[in-house]
Amino acid sequence: MLSRQFVRDHPDVVREAVEKRGMDEEVDLDAILEIDEEWRSRKARGDDLRHERNQVSQRIGDLKREGDEEAAQEAIDRSQELKAELEDVEARADGLEADLEAALLELPQVPHESVPPGGSEADNVELRREGFGDLRDLPDPVVPHYELGERLRIIDEARGAKVSGSGFYFLTGDGARLEHALIQFMLDVHREQGYVDVFPPVPVKTTAMRGTGQLPKFNEDAYRIGGSEFDEYDDEDLWLCPTAEVPVTNMYADEILLREDLPLKHQAYTPNFRREAGEHGTETRGIVRVHQFNKVELVNFVEPEESYDRLEGLVEEAEVVLRRLGLPYRVIELCTGDLGFTAAKTYDVEVWAPGDDMPDGPEEGGRWLEVSSASNFEAFQARRAGLRYRPERHESAAYLHTLNASGLALPRVMVAVLEYYQNDDGTVTVPEALRPYMGGQAVIEGHEPVGESALGANGG
Repeated sequence: MLSRQFVRDHPDVVREAVEKRGMDEEVDLDAILEIDEEWRSRKARGDDLRHERNQVSQRIGDLKREGDEEAAQEAIDRSQELKAELEDVEARADGLEADLEAALLELPQVPHESVPPGGSEADNVELRREGFGDLRDLPDPVVPHYELGERLRIIDEARGAKVSGSGFYFLTGDGARLEHALIQFMLDVHREQGYVDVFPPVPVKTTAMRGTGQLPKFNEDAYRIGGSEFDEYDDEDLWLCPTAEVPVTNMYADEILLREDLPLKHQAYTPNFRREAGEHGTETRGIVRVHQFNKVELVNFVEPEESYDRLEGLVEEAEVVLRRLGLPYRVIELCTGDLGFTAAKTYDVEVWAPGDDMPDGPEEGGRWLEVSSASNFEAFQARRAGLRYRPERHESAAYLHTLNASGLALPRVMVAVLEYYQNDDGTVTVPEALRPYMGGQAVIEGHEPVGESALGANGG
């Protein structure tokens, strides 16, 4: 979140940030400034009342010692008046402070000066493409992953919907093995890059969700354990983890790290749960937009002056996974209008999936699928979660900077592997980097159907 002092001292900067993000109708900055002004006025009035009451209390004692009972009683009456007014002022100030804190949670991060202007994803800037110079010979046409997965019987959307509803699916046989292989491969790659493994709890408290910025803005996208109603914040409420960013970032909440601890790099594999599943009527088939998915998350804690260099390194660390898998991809820089609520700057890494032609796809056909967003949140999350460090042991603690990226999101990588590595005979070549994780298996040939419904498929 933005500090009160920053909002107070730089209202024009905050207003511009709100406008650039297209949040003019969602955020009433003038109302926030009015609340802050009245809160400060009430606090000042409270200080004055306390000062006067202390003086009156001292005068009461003096008057009693002097034997002036009448004047002493007048002073006592005045003290009672001051007490009553002070209670009213403090009650109002406390209410205003609660309103101010809630309002500040609605203010977005201020974009870094280097973020390109723009109103939507159409204004994002493509920085580079990798892997298109030596593409595999692909079938014509390339079979979309949902059809291929069904033919090979490694993706089962129908049974997933039967068990859990739409947006859920089973991976079976070599599909499940491929998913496990991708997870272990990614974890190994990032260990080489200096990441320390964390296996966090999946349910997270409201305070943790608030700390990383998922609440209050995105409460409708999250799964709340015990029900979907969202009436008020309750620190005992639990939510299913929407991303490992939440538990891993908050594991140091309200703590003070030391300078020698930084940079601190953690990676975590978790299942993730989100209600959001794309615009109505889109992505009705396949595993591109689903409610549960696996992901390896990279979380960094750094000193403020190092955070933008670390952001560039974070993007490179995510790209290494795609390069080793041999998957073509591109890197784009998000514009102000497409920037996430908490991010000061973000790069998206998008893998090429050739199975479905989309209007915004590359000239080779297919489409782009976001598999990682690498973001610098500066001190935005740190202030919400109380993440601080001590530059020197004798110095005051300061807010550190947090960053994260997916390394990578599994379903879309799975889509890209199935579509890019498919063969004319309907099989899928296993990328060489994954073969050690699949017992040396080089090709996914599929599986026989199971159950009475399989009789027709087998001619029986």
